[in-house]
Amino acid sequence: MKKIMIIGANGGTARILIERLLAETTDKLVLFLRQANRLAQYETNPRVTLVDGNVLDTAALRLAMQGVDVVYSNVGGTDLGQQTQSILTAMHEANQTRLIFISALGAHHEVPGKFGNWNEQAIAAFLPGFREAAKLLAASDIVYTELRPAWLTDQPEIDYETTNLDEPFKGTEVSRASVADYAFKLIENPKLAERASVGLNRPNTDGDKPSWF
Repeated sequence: MKKIMIIGANGGTARILIERLLAETTDKLVLFLRQANRLAQYETNPRVTLVDGNVLDTAALRLAMQGVDVVYSNVGGTDLGQQTQSILTAMHEANQTRLIFISALGAHHEVPGKFGNWNEQAIAAFLPGFREAAKLLAASDIVYTELRPAWLTDQPEIDYETTNLDEPFKGTEVSRASVADYAFKLIENPKLAERASVGLNRPNTDGDKPSWF
């Protein structure tokens, strides 16, 4: 049994991961989010601790992550760099070492071709944050795994392949269930993909943009 902290616990991928951890493991969960009442369904679960907090409140993060085994971050936004620095500082102060961090495709200029050009425009406001976060992770002493999913879908499927940072990104889309599945595997085997950046995509979805555009 492990204790897992999930930051940004109301995110779509995080919610899938929470359900799987509760159903398939005996792990205890610390769910950190703004407006914790959004996950009120877990209030009476003895394996869950709900923490209402802001990720930029480093002291609150540090207190909440005492005694956990793995930290999973599902936060986002144009200020992702600031949020990432707060998480890394809290982990350092709390003597935490293992981080699973959800980023996005394009964080390392790794998406080739027309789709790469389209992606640069489509998430132009957010890419600086992803890229700042990537640099902070690489410069830290934290044992991180950075996940770079393609454009996310709500398809109830687990169907994905991975690419390493030294490989061009593949595909255009991937399901949240697939990203949650890979995160679940990392929690089950924390030695997997240590200090690595992993691209995630559904096979055979190459194109100039995701299929719904």
